[in-house]
Amino acid sequence: MARQFIDGSTAIVRGALDAECDFFAGYPITPASPILHMMLAELPARGGVAIQGEDEIASIGMCIGATLGGARAMTATSGPGLSLCSENIGLAIMGEVPLVIVDVQRLGPATGGATSVGQGDVQFVRWGTAGGYPIIALAPSRVEDCYTLTLRAFELAERFRCPVFLVTDKDLNVTMQTVDESSLTGGAVRERSFRTGAEGSQYRYEPPDVVPPLGRYGNEVMRFTGSSHDENAVITKQPEKVGALNRHLAAKIEEHLEEIELVEMDRAQDATTLVVAYGVTAGAARRAVKIARAGGREVASMIVQSLWPVPERAIVEAIDGIDRVVVPELNLGQYRQEIERLAAGREIVGVNRVDGRLIEPDQILELL
Repeated sequence: MARQFIDGSTAIVRGALDAECDFFAGYPITPASPILHMMLAELPARGGVAIQGEDEIASIGMCIGATLGGARAMTATSGPGLSLCSENIGLAIMGEVPLVIVDVQRLGPATGGATSVGQGDVQFVRWGTAGGYPIIALAPSRVEDCYTLTLRAFELAERFRCPVFLVTDKDLNVTMQTVDESSLTGGAVRERSFRTGAEGSQYRYEPPDVVPPLGRYGNEVMRFTGSSHDENAVITKQPEKVGALNRHLAAKIEEHLEEIELVEMDRAQDATTLVVAYGVTAGAARRAVKIARAGGREVASMIVQSLWPVPERAIVEAIDGIDRVVVPELNLGQYRQEIERLAAGREIVGVNRVDGRLIEPDQILELL
């Protein structure tokens, strides 16, 4: 069986290339810079375009424009750069632009620890743009996940015509791991759906959860606006038109939660304690659960791979019969808030570090 020794950044780039990403724009920022460097080296050789923008604002703007021109686009940044992307993320939500955004988290706030690990962007990717409309965010916890979830991110971006975040972190992206080569191969991402001449430039928001095909910008007269608009992209303040648009932006995701939901569940028949983890912290969680079981304790675990929308169905099923939920994360309890909302009446315990170091299995074991 063939094995490879690679890091998460390399796996993400391979996933993007296998997803037929043909446009990348980004700005150097630790620890996301390796993705930019590799895309600059690899994408032109495959007939694509890779650009180092003058900043993160320009880079995500280029990606939006390239997508509307027919490209399949991705950008990569870290927390401070993601802050600069906020306005254009909102534009991508409003304009229903399929786009993949890689956020390689580092310790914040502000410049923080550029070479230190953190998971402080979890709530920001969901709520960091105006309006509060839903996005999709995936979180790899192993190098293999970096590949498969990159493919999945492109698939979901095309399916729901929205920005999809791949929320990873410094240690996962720069740490080399030996992986099975077969885990770095995947199926093709769906082809983009374009409107035909018969459909014209108009589409309806009824039913609100239906995702319309993308217009062929450049081949016909089209409108694209970040303002509230009607079905013809004409700016309007008519309540029924504005309401239909905004209900559609939410419904196309919120009414398809089971299609997006992705978790790794390890059940234990008599478990009364559940460990919920995501990202790089999942490694410590898996190890702690293994040690606990070896010591005779029945403990269940759930690794959340689809952070947003919250996989509520899976979480509710997992906490059935559970008295205590342990949530380790490299922040002050950002995702624990989502678990508390769904697990009322149970003891919810956080294991948290914000000092730039990883959570260790022993820290989780103390609470098991």
